[in-house]
Amino acid sequence: MPENASEVTAAGIARLAGVGRAAVSNWRRRHPDFPKPVGGTETSPSFALADVEHWLRTQGKLAEVPLRERVWQQLADHPATIATALVQAGCALLLVRERPTSWQELAALSDERMGELLPTALERTLTARFGEDRAPLLHRLNGPHGPGGHPVSASVPLLRSVAELALELGPRHTYEFLLGRFLDVNLRQYTLTPPGPAALMVDIAAIGAGATVLDPAVGAGNLLCAAAADTGKAAPAALYAQDLDPDLTALTALRLALLGDAAIRARSADTLRTDAFPDATVDAVLCHPPFNERNWGHDELAYDPRWEYGFPARTESELAWVQHALARLRPGGTAVLLMPPAAASRRSGRRIRAGLLRRSALRAVIALPAGAAPPYGIPLHLWVLRKPEPARAPAPELLFVDTAELAGTGGGRDKLDWQAVHNAVLDAWHRFGDPTSAPPPADRGGVGRAVPVIELLDDDVDLAPARHVPPAASGADADDLLLVRGRLTDTLRLTAELTPAPAVTGQPAPWPATTLGELARAGALTIRAGSVPATAVAGTVLGTVQPAPGVPVATASLVLTEQDVLTGSPPSGPLPEQPSDQAATTEGNVEPVRVEAGDVVVPVLGGGSVVRVVDETTAGAALGRNLQLLRPDPAALDPWFLAGFLRATANTRQASSYASTATRLDVRRLQLPRISLADQHRYGERFRALSTFEDALRLAGRLGEQLVQGLYDGLTQGTVRPE
Repeated sequence: MPENASEVTAAGIARLAGVGRAAVSNWRRRHPDFPKPVGGTETSPSFALADVEHWLRTQGKLAEVPLRERVWQQLADHPATIATALVQAGCALLLVRERPTSWQELAALSDERMGELLPTALERTLTARFGEDRAPLLHRLNGPHGPGGHPVSASVPLLRSVAELALELGPRHTYEFLLGRFLDVNLRQYTLTPPGPAALMVDIAAIGAGATVLDPAVGAGNLLCAAAADTGKAAPAALYAQDLDPDLTALTALRLALLGDAAIRARSADTLRTDAFPDATVDAVLCHPPFNERNWGHDELAYDPRWEYGFPARTESELAWVQHALARLRPGGTAVLLMPPAAASRRSGRRIRAGLLRRSALRAVIALPAGAAPPYGIPLHLWVLRKPEPARAPAPELLFVDTAELAGTGGGRDKLDWQAVHNAVLDAWHRFGDPTSAPPPADRGGVGRAVPVIELLDDDVDLAPARHVPPAASGADADDLLLVRGRLTDTLRLTAELTPAPAVTGQPAPWPATTLGELARAGALTIRAGSVPATAVAGTVLGTVQPAPGVPVATASLVLTEQDVLTGSPPSGPLPEQPSDQAATTEGNVEPVRVEAGDVVVPVLGGGSVVRVVDETTAGAALGRNLQLLRPDPAALDPWFLAGFLRATANTRQASSYASTATRLDVRRLQLPRISLADQHRYGERFRALSTFEDALRLAGRLGEQLVQGLYDGLTQGTVRPE
């Protein structure tokens, strides 16, 4: 159920109070006076917002509802649909951005008078910005639009609040926040292209000043936003956008208009069946098309002139999008499409792939690591296409790039070293375009290889990069393996020296115990919840962060993720960029929690017993989601003593609760013995030694795996002899 001005979910309460959802669940259990649910479901109840605000203030957990939360609640409780209300808010923000004096004059009037004059002012702004494509936006301003329609003249209170938030964040960032929250509420409905792949696609296309760019499956506009914002040059001259969803098309048009000054042409229609720009020729096409569509128009479009390279089979909707992109390019223009890996090898598409190769329309196939973009479970491909020029001979080679080996250790999108992927792909692409470069792509084992087209035109025309790129050097050289063996031997010797032995066995100690919740109330420690996502949210890019004094910039721009804590790794998550005119906030929440040396970090999901004490190298990183930070008062608690007792199996078991799909740890229920600070230090030193031993075991495991795999590779490649 959407969080709105009258009702709010547990997630909304957590945002209001600046805590994690586990804290809200704890309040419901521990406080009999916590407001009772008034709606929703048993697993996702909703509460009366007024009652929740009163309770939070009474408990001293809320001084004032943040402005951005109040604006979102107004928008979500609007009589129109959220999408219509957001379109109206975006139009008002565009007026604030482009004609601030006109807005100020309108804002000085009464609500009734402002409602009378506002439609005319907005129509002028939309006409100047969108021209003939303004009609869908005007339709949402001037009258009902489907169920729950609402004219903009009745939305004045909402628009005043939106403009007030724009004074704090700026019009663009205000709209990005509201649109991001809308997309988050409807997460399963939309497929969003993450910032990393979007920026890479833009860099491959080399979009320059004055270019025209088309996205025929624009969605929320992440690709066109990257094209307009991240070229490092002057902005493109025009952005063309088409999407099947009329609401999303309108929202994206406003997003692009608030981003820069490029001409915006956004239209809603089924791209393959009804091309909204049939006469357009653009410099670049960027597209993340829908995958595996059977009902894409196969029966109606058999004689469509776009099928220059062959009529796509019913199961090859992606190859229909490829040919649509080529049809809209000018000669020499570049298209970059995010494709499923099956499109490179399905037999039903081999004739079209062969046609693309023969005419040099397909220039590169780039395999991304799994986790780069949705669907995150498979390694997607980038296809780089170029519209053939009549006077130019076909290129003799196709570039293959395989970045699977560049995935971060541990796997998963949270561990993906995206900067390494980005740099490797661009390096191979630029070398491919410059034959005089050294080393050429063919020599870059494990990353890129230029393959003669004639070698690919067999019965299968299989263009999967993994089948054509030689494996990277795997450390299978005998000298390298000897070094690994030496490190492993030293590490195993260290683990033998560090192996602890129990000093005395006896009866369990009859310590008096206390809970972390009681210690927090007494001021002996502070409990904070992490809220920063492990990866940048849709529509954001990584930016510079001003660190605290003494904190390295590299650490200040990273997030300590749940996976980092579980594997004992350094902080690895990128911190989303924040507007330059506000404090660094995340998704409408309070300032990200920064870890300090001596903090104890505990994952709250999974029911495990993993705890991490923050050292100087990790200090300054932002605390990620699903993590709880415990900051002990050094005069009352030793951090290593705290961390050690929190790892006790019985302790975590009694503090865990069980949902349908996961186990959640309530850190406030974790227990500590009441002993003197001197005794805490004694236990803390022993727990620190155990942690050092655990780190050595973990390193030995990694070195052992590296040695074993290296020997397998060396023996099979011939670089290591059986003797």
